[in-house]
Amino acid sequence: MSTIAEAQSTPAPWSKPRATAVLVLADGTVLEGQGFGATGETEAELCFNTALTGYQEILTDPSYAGQIVTFTFPHIGNIGANGEDIEDLTPARRAGAVGAVFKAPITDPSNYRAAEHLDAWLKARGIIALAGIDTRALTAHIREHGVPNAVIAHSPSGDFDLDALKARAAGWGGLVGLDLAKEVTSGQTSSWSETPWVWDEGHGEAGETDMHIVAIDYGVKRNILRLMAGLGAKVTVLPATATAEEVLAHAPDGIFLSNGPGDPAATGAYAVPVIRELAESGIPLFGICLGHQMLALALGARTVKMHQGHHGANHPVKDHTTGKVEIVSMNHGFAVDGASLPDGVTETHVSLFDGSNCGLSVDGKPVFSVQHHPEASPGPQDSHYLFQRFANLVRERQGKPALAER
Repeated sequence: MSTIAEAQSTPAPWSKPRATAVLVLADGTVLEGQGFGATGETEAELCFNTALTGYQEILTDPSYAGQIVTFTFPHIGNIGANGEDIEDLTPARRAGAVGAVFKAPITDPSNYRAAEHLDAWLKARGIIALAGIDTRALTAHIREHGVPNAVIAHSPSGDFDLDALKARAAGWGGLVGLDLAKEVTSGQTSSWSETPWVWDEGHGEAGETDMHIVAIDYGVKRNILRLMAGLGAKVTVLPATATAEEVLAHAPDGIFLSNGPGDPAATGAYAVPVIRELAESGIPLFGICLGHQMLALALGARTVKMHQGHHGANHPVKDHTTGKVEIVSMNHGFAVDGASLPDGVTETHVSLFDGSNCGLSVDGKPVFSVQHHPEASPGPQDSHYLFQRFANLVRERQGKPALAER
């Protein structure tokens, strides 16, 4: 931790004489900064994200539940915040990251879509943030030592019980074994018809369709549902605890397993038997992120906790089915062990950063999944074809001709 301590020893020019926020790592390291957003304290896993844009989408992604996000890009907040760029399905529950770490203080917004200052938005969301941290040094530490457990605290008075915070950080058990899907799922059956955002038009509404997709919400992102609606699908969203009978009772043409937070093995305790039955139904099935991991478990593979995880919008992934490389958005701390995929299951995508598994398909069945987030736009739309691939499996089952992947 000497590198972080040394990096923090020289105050940044914006630093105040008295810190109003601290980040306490499980090894006892204390990093001081200026507080923003909500006040209070919370424990979580500390990760970093390398994306240059999309901080509002990142902080509202339910897959970040139980995590504090360190942003490697130094200027966060320049475009403010608005009501359109959130990803969690039920904003009132505030599913997503619990903390954020910035290098520079939040500046006033300068964007025509800004509806409020990021600081005010963070307060309303209950997200604790601090600035003035050498995020390069902190990121280097995470890369070398792995994601630490930590406590982030914000108090305008600058009064902190550091011994208590250190004990809290050291005593937190981490994400392994935690089922967080139950905490972020919408918890009810609902319909979705909003289509993707269009310049100068905003979001649209899907029309009549003969394609019905049932999405199981383990922490689903809005833009996933938008892209499905944009393909002309009627979308029904079911809670994470939905049974196979409840899913099939909706007579779906396709089934979607969503992204989400936490340990896939923990959520899989109730979800894997359901997924196994759905995968045997003959109905096209598509999974993303946590849905990918739990599908792998249902098929007999293993998942593992990653050293630092993948969090960013610049990850190269190769699709073995086409030979193409796409730039994708990633957000996961667990991964499928590609070597554990059983006979009859093919690895379709692989990370070109570390060779980790990023996709699978079941031989001879309309069942596939990917680890990355094809609904995001880092490439900018390199992976959108996966939604068309899913729709084509549905069309094939309906006896209709396939449409070109786009």
